[in-house]
Amino acid sequence: MKSLDKEAVTITPMHMGDLDEVLWVEQSSFRDPWTRALFEEEFKNPDLSHFLVARCDEHVVGYMGFWLIQDEAHITNLAVHPGFRRRKIGERLVRAILHMACSLDARRATLEVRAGNEPAKRLYEKHGFQLVAIRRKYYVDNNEDALVLWNQDISAFRDSRKKKENTETP
Repeated sequence: MKSLDKEAVTITPMHMGDLDEVLWVEQSSFRDPWTRALFEEEFKNPDLSHFLVARCDEHVVGYMGFWLIQDEAHITNLAVHPGFRRRKIGERLVRAILHMACSLDARRATLEVRAGNEPAKRLYEKHGFQLVAIRRKYYVDNNEDALVLWNQDISAFRDSRKKKENTETP
């Protein structure tokens, strides 16, 4: 892959054909990664489950997903391959996924994040998420706490993506 610049990254809906590369990102990002079977189950529920991928030179370098439950977006996953971090890909995915959630009539969003994941916490706080609860020993791989974050009003993302991003519409 060529060096990454802002124009080289596109955000598009995830398709089943992206799964091998999504798993590559997943396995390089997490100690307890999702399996192929878990992702395949997500594809069976298109009204509930929504995913986007970030591409550089046609290769998946990141992805993000959420479940739409009534008017709430429950963010399930965000991962950027370690070799592509600190290049604003995660930030672009967050904005794109919140825009997508708004377009599906979500009004607010929630997620869990590891208590020790400082970069992720800063990213989510930058996008209006606030701490509302702690789930003690939530992560089974090391008993780390999960912080429950909410953004109670994601309406600012309804039209903001087109102005700020140079991406394809999901």
